[in-house]
Amino acid sequence: MEFSQNRPKKSLGQHFLTSEGAVANMVESSGACKNDVVLEIGPGKGVLTTVLLKTGAKVVAVEKDDSLIGLLTEKFTKEIAKGKLVVIHGDILTEDVSNLVGKKPYKLVANIPYYITGEIIRMFLTAEQKPVSLTLLIQKEVAERIVAKDDKESVLSLSVKFFGQPVYVSMVKRGSFYPIPNVDSAILRIEIRDTRQEIAEENFFIAVKAGFKSKRKKLISNLGSVYEKNVLNSAFEKLSLDQNTRAEDVGLEQWLELLKCIN
Repeated sequence: MEFSQNRPKKSLGQHFLTSEGAVANMVESSGACKNDVVLEIGPGKGVLTTVLLKTGAKVVAVEKDDSLIGLLTEKFTKEIAKGKLVVIHGDILTEDVSNLVGKKPYKLVANIPYYITGEIIRMFLTAEQKPVSLTLLIQKEVAERIVAKDDKESVLSLSVKFFGQPVYVSMVKRGSFYPIPNVDSAILRIEIRDTRQEIAEENFFIAVKAGFKSKRKKLISNLGSVYEKNVLNSAFEKLSLDQNTRAEDVGLEQWLELLKCIN
């Protein structure tokens, strides 16, 4: 693969994916198929785009790097002419999703720059027009935190799980990129869940942030900053939740049940 032109830009956090195996795994994990609409962030040189197009899906690719737009439009001239691919020069963080994919259901697939991982996940999980799923290539450590691989929850993991079901698909070694980053990556898939019947979003995040305010304190003590002690005691007793429990040991379903009791 030739990299003499369009060298990766550090300012954009570019690490081009070069592993065919990792690309195939991402596309398979995304479940992209014929007649799907796939939104790809940062197509770069089009390695992932090529395989997504082979599924028969329509791909909308948003690329911020103006030096890559010409390369992409030349490489995919036929696909663009047939309407199978739309290449947009823009910053995904400032784009209106409905302008990109219309009102159709869509799947998000992306090799995300590490430095905007949080912003991207937050943007699409809280968007009015959420994707059906997100298949992301992100820093391995972040992926492990999101799925609580060590069985310890965090504000990050619970925030993601409130909106969707995260699955750690596989690790992607740092040598699978150019230039080689300092850390390994991982493929993470998030299947969006319907939260309309759950606890109100605002109430959930007030409670979770309070619960993790001081990691050394017990959950019931941290929650005492926003709820009455007698209400908490009653809720913990009803759910048979040990008052010595810490926030990191409480899973999403327990959090939801706890908040139903409190509210």
